[in-house]
Amino acid sequence: MTKEEIARILEQTAALLELKGENPFKIRAYVNAARAIETFGGNIPDLQDEEAVAKIPGIGKSIALKIKELAGTGSLRYLEDLRAQFPEAILELFSIPGLGAKKIKALFDQLRVSSVQQLRQACEAGRVAELPGFGETTQAKICKAIEERTRHAGYFQFGQIAHEAETLRNDLAGHPDALQADIAGSYRRRKEIVHDLDLLVATKKPEAIAKFFVSHPLVESIIAQGPTKSSVRLRSGVQCDLRVVSTPEYPFALAYFTGNKEHNIELRSRALKRGWTLNEYRLAPLPPDPKAKKKGPVMKIPKVRDEAELYRSVDLDFIHPELRENWGEFEAAEKHSLPKLIEKENLRGTFHCHTKASDGHNSIEEMAEAAQALGLEYLGIADHSRSQIQAHGLDEKKLLAQIAAIRKLNKKFDGFRLFAGVECDILRDGSLDFPDELLSQLDFVVASVHSAFGLSEADMTGRVIRAMENRFVTMLAHPTGRLLLKREPYKIDIAKILDGAARTGTWIELNAAPKRLDLDWRWWPMAKQKGVKCVINPDAHRAERLQDLWFGIGIARKGWLTKADVMNCLPLEKIEHALAAKRQR
Repeated sequence: MTKEEIARILEQTAALLELKGENPFKIRAYVNAARAIETFGGNIPDLQDEEAVAKIPGIGKSIALKIKELAGTGSLRYLEDLRAQFPEAILELFSIPGLGAKKIKALFDQLRVSSVQQLRQACEAGRVAELPGFGETTQAKICKAIEERTRHAGYFQFGQIAHEAETLRNDLAGHPDALQADIAGSYRRRKEIVHDLDLLVATKKPEAIAKFFVSHPLVESIIAQGPTKSSVRLRSGVQCDLRVVSTPEYPFALAYFTGNKEHNIELRSRALKRGWTLNEYRLAPLPPDPKAKKKGPVMKIPKVRDEAELYRSVDLDFIHPELRENWGEFEAAEKHSLPKLIEKENLRGTFHCHTKASDGHNSIEEMAEAAQALGLEYLGIADHSRSQIQAHGLDEKKLLAQIAAIRKLNKKFDGFRLFAGVECDILRDGSLDFPDELLSQLDFVVASVHSAFGLSEADMTGRVIRAMENRFVTMLAHPTGRLLLKREPYKIDIAKILDGAARTGTWIELNAAPKRLDLDWRWWPMAKQKGVKCVINPDAHRAERLQDLWFGIGIARKGWLTKADVMNCLPLEKIEHALAAKRQR
């Protein structure tokens, strides 16, 4: 089991204990243990040594034994016994925003609500509003949340399924009978939301590959199994389809199952103009038309051994998977003007990271160590400002102390630097949470909207532009405020925001956190055209989340961005000057 899976089980245990009305200290012990496991730097085998686990801060001997059981067996008898005391579907209620254990317990005790469907019915009957502590407003919010959940059923954040997808791809690629293997579909195109997973394997032994796939530990249930196609449901709930082909068929299948419908239609159209038919298995001559008076010349079909040769066969440069949306890529490929897309290796540093000074889980030193381990040259610390009370936002005194601590730490580094910043709230009127006098002492400022999401589009747009006009604001974070599959973007005119960013020299963030991926990839070509610079930030609240930069790179590539478009591709000696540029305007 992964650390994340163990932490999730400990959190479920805490939730069920709270539903049972157990001692608050016992509940808190499981919550603290879950957080401790998430930030634990050791390997899973270490977790089977209860004495070593008990030495991890936040974990006692009793829970250490349970973690040992989880790490060793993949299950926990204690949790199974707890689950047996409640209806099976009750844990689904925790997926409804605004419902914590106390409210769920009240719903269960007083209305016998133990599933999302029962909750919907209780809301529609008006019974939820009658409960103490709920009321009409809460009932309306619950109804809306259930509607959103239903609308998004069967869809997943890219980051939710990435671990399973990459594990399956790697395990299939490592199978002795697999000649080639890859992930196709919307995942390969790096869509922020995916409906299912498509895996493709070239082999001479399809039965062996299919058997290995359906028996993989990540598979929860088998939907269908055959020699060339199998479908399963993974632990995350996503459906995963495997297609098995021969080596000659592989490039055609990979291209077909990667491009979206419109991309594939255009690709086939180009083949037809050459007298060929293109499908997921081959490129072949069109069958003769008996009604045709004249038989036109048929171009010779070239040898196709990979996707690049397939595109070349229709006089196109290779189109990277992320761009296959029929969104201008064919015209660019025909004119040899496709951009050289950004690579993860191009990133030299990043900003917008949190520490335990606000709502993060690691110290400044631990975040710096993790950044260096990733090969980064610099890292920007940006804890929340004072208005974010729930996130333990820093007041002026604490922020000044953090600045001093960062300056002191920088004296110890060689070839690496920490930048002192803050994620400063944009207040309702567009002013900032701290005065300019304090902001001027920072290396950078990340401006963010965290409140008053219900403003009109005009008011929200004006609010953000006013903040960007402050010369100390370096970058605008998560510009639409969206949480994928959970919260819609607030109303804001992005085109005007980009105009404001271009005018003021403000960088626009591509927030790489899988739940955000904001600004959306569809806006980046316009941003690039206007001369607006991107900054890819992980919004990391723990050291390991720095690796979310990988998700940001995927979205940047999908948005046609190059290393020249992304500010944190600059090396250390140049980023220092870039950070100071706006302040000197």
